[in-house]
Amino acid sequence: MSIHKFSVVVVGAGHAGVEAAHAAAKMGVKTLLLTQNLETIGQMSCNPAIGGLGKGHLVCEIDALGGIMGRLADQTGIQFRLLNRRKGPAVRGPRAQIDKADYRKTTRDTLDKTANLTLRQGEATDLLIENGKIIGIMTDWGIAIEAQTVVITTGTFLRGLAHIGDRSFPSGRLGDAPSTPLSSSLSGFGLNMFRLKTGTPPRLDGNTINWAKTIVQEGDIDPLPFSFLTKKLPTDQLPCHITHTNGQTHKFINDNLHRAPLFTGQIKGIGPRYCPSIEDKIVRFAERDSHQIFLEPEGRNTSEIYPNGISTSLPIDVQLDVVHSINGLENVQIIRPGYAIEYDMVDPTQLDFRLGVKGMNGLFLAGQINGTTGYEEAAAQGLVAGINAALLTLDREPLYFDRGQSYIGVMIDDLITKGVDEPYRMFTSRAEFRILLRTDNADSRLTPIGREIGLVCDERWKIFQNKISSIAEAKKVLGAIRLNPNCIKNGVGGEKRSALELLSRNDLDRALILKEAGLDNLEPEVAMAIEVEAHYQGYIEKQEEEVGRFRKAEKIIIPDEFSWDDVPGLSIEICQKLAKVSPKTLGQAYRVPGVTPTAISVLMVFLNAQRKLRGENAEQ
Repeated sequence: MSIHKFSVVVVGAGHAGVEAAHAAAKMGVKTLLLTQNLETIGQMSCNPAIGGLGKGHLVCEIDALGGIMGRLADQTGIQFRLLNRRKGPAVRGPRAQIDKADYRKTTRDTLDKTANLTLRQGEATDLLIENGKIIGIMTDWGIAIEAQTVVITTGTFLRGLAHIGDRSFPSGRLGDAPSTPLSSSLSGFGLNMFRLKTGTPPRLDGNTINWAKTIVQEGDIDPLPFSFLTKKLPTDQLPCHITHTNGQTHKFINDNLHRAPLFTGQIKGIGPRYCPSIEDKIVRFAERDSHQIFLEPEGRNTSEIYPNGISTSLPIDVQLDVVHSINGLENVQIIRPGYAIEYDMVDPTQLDFRLGVKGMNGLFLAGQINGTTGYEEAAAQGLVAGINAALLTLDREPLYFDRGQSYIGVMIDDLITKGVDEPYRMFTSRAEFRILLRTDNADSRLTPIGREIGLVCDERWKIFQNKISSIAEAKKVLGAIRLNPNCIKNGVGGEKRSALELLSRNDLDRALILKEAGLDNLEPEVAMAIEVEAHYQGYIEKQEEEVGRFRKAEKIIIPDEFSWDDVPGLSIEICQKLAKVSPKTLGQAYRVPGVTPTAISVLMVFLNAQRKLRGENAEQ
């Protein structure tokens, strides 16, 4: 067998590529991870953090399926916090500051030990396609690598162009070369592509910061891990610090907007709305006289500080003036300049639910190439693409994630159905069934799926089964024991209720209820699962009904090569919108932007009539 022949080839070793390659290899197929630089596998190109609101949900789901981002974050974290702690469990988001160098090293070590996985340095310059099917890639070595499937995870490298002031230069990441030939190859195959933009702040020398003039932000005393396998987190957490911009900061920026590539027309790509540069924030929110800045350590053994909140592409002299105007940073030294970067992306409506390119069998795309931003979004896509690439080579059915099942499903459906007009970022508000899609139950939703496809190891499966068994036994006990609610609350008598029912009340001490039921020694994750389910019980039942209706619409299949023009009553505009996305189900058609409820009703009548003609049962 040729040494240049693989079942799955993954191009790019950022967070999407790492998950894709690991998943495919763990599923037993011969996998190659090709990257321009083996020393930057798992590199955190921007902020030194993983998780957050919505993003933390994705990390827990990746972990529940058998992916590795959650475990890597737990092993290399230097501060852990649960965001939205005062709000309901459905919208809380775990977040961790990460030691970037340790994360990169641990990622490489993990992949080095993964069976069926080969790491190789080189650049993919062209796709090899025959009769609409991927057959491999060509590298800058002049070597053709045969492959049954290829997963492209190139991040910001496709025709990457960096900007610092009026200076622009080709770059995939500061210090790394862009990938230009592959971008030309993709567009040459007729894929519709756009330009997006992202940016990063200058990095600061922590030894030159006056920490006494900043506000300390400690991690949680009782930190929660991302991974269901992690039993103990590092206890020696490092603090972050907070400072703010001020009137002088804003004046320096306003006085130099004529030198800002974002406003001179030098930058053409669209940037992220929810993570704008500091110059963009100053213009868009002119009424504000201050913006918060988080000073985040980049590791345990470095003085490098990431000033979260002042991403910029201003000239370096202006960057110096800006940071020196900020409280505590008056004498700070810049280690690396901030910069913006533009890059090519592929319109994700050209993908199917597997993240496979429509009409190009065996080619998958994942990460920022699909218009997303963030490590977590990239990793989740990489996992899905790697799984489906492996399943295709094994001649197994593809894996589909729906909106009622996971945040992963929400993201993929958003991308392939709605497309993007700016870098896509995950939020809890994007999930209509978020009460069902909590971080605490990611394993119950997804671990059986990971087990079935071969990603969940015996250890994880045993832990999962023990947890589910413990929850069931505890709920049985709680349902049988009747307690006096007033005695729990204030020692006064009253009508008894089951302990399980009492757990749903906010005015009672849940820990005391568990103690009265003899269950005060439950594992924390078991107790949490029971308390959350009890608290949300009514809402959970309602959302489960909604998911049932949603899945009913998802079962109404739209045939391949469907002719929208054949549907009487659909306007030309609606037909064009549907033809662009080519939805596979009636439910997906309903979510295509601009498609009206009336059009869906017309389409349902037509599809049911066609089913009857074929002798099939029509859906109602």
